[in-house]
Amino acid sequence: MAKIAAIVPAAGSGTRMGMNTKKQFLALAGTPLVGYALKAMETSPAVQEIVIVVSPGEEGYCRSAVVDKLGLNKIAAIVPGGKERQDSVYNGLLALSPDTDIVIVHDGVRPCFSLDTLAAVIAAAQTHGAATCAVPAKDTVKLANEDNFVTRTLPRNHTWLVQTPQAFRYELIMEAHRRARDDNLLATDDTTLVEYLGGRVKIVMGSYKNIKITTPEDLDMAMAIIKAVGEEDL
Repeated sequence: MAKIAAIVPAAGSGTRMGMNTKKQFLALAGTPLVGYALKAMETSPAVQEIVIVVSPGEEGYCRSAVVDKLGLNKIAAIVPGGKERQDSVYNGLLALSPDTDIVIVHDGVRPCFSLDTLAAVIAAAQTHGAATCAVPAKDTVKLANEDNFVTRTLPRNHTWLVQTPQAFRYELIMEAHRRARDDNLLATDDTTLVEYLGGRVKIVMGSYKNIKITTPEDLDMAMAIIKAVGEEDL
């Protein structure tokens, strides 16, 4: 049986929320925002252990306010993050057992994803080595230069908006992160690091409900989604 572990980075500063409490710990329908991702990983029969990455000094708070409050049992470690998201994920990787087969990475501020999506991403990673969920772009996407003049229009039928969860074979994502550190490459998601190695990333269909909480308006949208479909049916 494959050993599958999840890393949930939740070390962001959340400055765009304009609130005193960091967004990952804000209550959403009575549950800390990061708790939705953690509860889904806890519920998944495939996931055997979870590593949470938080800002340095917040490990104890996360354990008492989230892990203990929600009665989570799969938490293997709560580790401090780094300056960038990429650094935080790497710290999470270092906390995993070396016999891990598949690593899931899921943003702690994406509460509205389904176990079906998680299972599909895991299965694709087991077959192809790396996978992400994503949704087709609804709008036309243009590239622009530093002066905000359009340089290229991307074909919409080949344009996807990437989400998490993402999943990887353990050896592949470790090699990708180490190469990125050696080459001073900074990316906004982990699949980019695999691409840099020359690896292929399989896309599986995600959901437009799987939003990332960045602004107060996103919180309102997430609340509406949870009320409409129910927490158990995300």
